[in-house]
Amino acid sequence: MGRVNNYLLRSFSSLFSSLFFTLFFITSIVFFIKIASITSVIKITFFELGVLYIYLLPNILLYTLPVTFFIALSLSLFNLSKENETIVLFTLGYKPQKISKLFIIVASILSSLLIINILVLIPTAKQLNANFLDYKKAEAKFNIKATEFGQKFSNWLVYIDKSEQKDSFNGIVMFQEASSNKAEKIITATTANIDNDNGNLKLILDKGKAFEISDKKIEQINFSEMYIKSGEKDEVSKVVNILSYWEEALKNKKRAYNLAFFLLIALFPIATVLFALSIGIVTYRYEKNKIYLSMFTVIIGYLVPGFLLVKLANLPAVALVISISFICSYIFYRKKILLKY
Repeated sequence: MGRVNNYLLRSFSSLFSSLFFTLFFITSIVFFIKIASITSVIKITFFELGVLYIYLLPNILLYTLPVTFFIALSLSLFNLSKENETIVLFTLGYKPQKISKLFIIVASILSSLLIINILVLIPTAKQLNANFLDYKKAEAKFNIKATEFGQKFSNWLVYIDKSEQKDSFNGIVMFQEASSNKAEKIITATTANIDNDNGNLKLILDKGKAFEISDKKIEQINFSEMYIKSGEKDEVSKVVNILSYWEEALKNKKRAYNLAFFLLIALFPIATVLFALSIGIVTYRYEKNKIYLSMFTVIIGYLVPGFLLVKLANLPAVALVISISFICSYIFYRKKILLKY
């Protein structure tokens, strides 16, 4: 790689890194707010909050990297044009085609990495996130506290005298009201533990007594150990392999849309790299006030029609949008850059 290419990449990378961390921070705040809303349903620790954030990192990278690339490339070339450095390069025989070839390669590498992110990391992180939330929701249903009345375990009212650990209790009393064909029931136990087996939750009672009280008699049973299940199992989402996950897109419209939507964003660098070159390489005296409007126009002009078409046709729409974008960008690049420099 020549010195000019190294210089162009250094100029681009320094601006890219500063823009990326800014956008990454802003996007992370948005996702943190989304995570925080979960705490109204389940109780999670600070460490578990960090785990949920890690699961969202593939999505954050997908949304920030393509736009950062386009803006950074446009602005870095614009800054070089501002200092007349691009004019000097062209005068010395460094053709615009070499710049376009360099950054098309960079855009292709970035889009390839984003596609790997889409096909591998995002589905894995999404399934782990759903699995974690299902487990915490199931666990939250059995958040029994000591010395509080009115707590329920399945169809039992529960009172706990003392709790030394999270899922271990001492002095437990359980009551079940009489129904049309059942008598009142009371259970007392010395100790109790909650067992959570992938959402199949049960209460394990040790050394206690069970009473069944009807109008005519009272029956008592002494037990050394008793299991009381919560009822139906709270399903915890399963983690399937990547191939099975995306095969679902063949019959699941929502997953097919997600795949097409993600690919549309991932291929944004390739589709707009020539637009970025055309916007950034300017005659500063005459075009210094147009760059921000031009960048905004390209981003909106690509994403809005793209999202609308993806809703209608999914993957075929992605191929159509990418093709049209690249053809239009080449025509614009040829007219503004190649024929001029």
